[in-house]
Amino acid sequence: MKTIFITGASAGLGRSTAKLFQSKGWKVIATMRTPEKETELNQLENVTILPLDVTKINQIETTVKIALALGDIDVVFNNAGYGLIGPLESYSETQIRDQFETNFFGVIWVTQAFIPYFKEKRSGLFITTTSLCGLTSYPLSSIYNASKWALEGWSESMSYDLALFNIGIKTVAPGGIKSNYMNVMKVNEDNEYDTLMQRLTEGFTDGTLMEFSETIVIAEVVYLAATDEKDQLTYPAGNDAMRIYNKRLKDGPEVYRNTVAKYLNLESPYGVTAL
Repeated sequence: MKTIFITGASAGLGRSTAKLFQSKGWKVIATMRTPEKETELNQLENVTILPLDVTKINQIETTVKIALALGDIDVVFNNAGYGLIGPLESYSETQIRDQFETNFFGVIWVTQAFIPYFKEKRSGLFITTTSLCGLTSYPLSSIYNASKWALEGWSESMSYDLALFNIGIKTVAPGGIKSNYMNVMKVNEDNEYDTLMQRLTEGFTDGTLMEFSETIVIAEVVYLAATDEKDQLTYPAGNDAMRIYNKRLKDGPEVYRNTVAKYLNLESPYGVTAL
């Protein structure tokens, strides 16, 4: 029986992934900041709940030791994260640093804690939740986009290092996710950007810029990444992620960027459209 270690399992994609893997006969170590509030996962067979705030390095080290003492671990799913939405000048230094502490550095510290174990057994797989916003870009989410792009670049670089020890690394990049969209967003408002925010919201609502999939749809992509044994780094997840990312690859980043800008009624500061 294989085992998966999941961060951010209290809600949304993390919870759905824990339930899916458990239903497939896996052991699941589901971690969350407040395990004492959990009422569902702790009722499932072969599911262990452990406390973990990925911004606390000491707790990561303790929780990983406890998890490894329970038996072999085959997959680590770095899923904890949230989105900071709003114009850059509205963010405080604390908000910007907190975004990276959770979305980027939390993944780094958890991965670092597991690498010696995977190296010793010469096998293992890391999967990280990134985002469609780590493969493309949208306005009013520059720091969130940056954290997810950083994870994609880091994962690609790590793929070379980890291959030396027969360890895999993959990313799952969802588009919109229904159940936890507002729960994982922190919005900073600025009236000067109201028109842009309204148009962006319309693009999310009508499906042009993003659709919203059920969490189980994305969880199934996580399961695919964990079990298909393919040497594939990135798995766009959800119809919107696959459609929009493929369009970016086909058209090229500059054409894609100008297409999004045109949809949002943004004029080029240079007076002409690049492409």
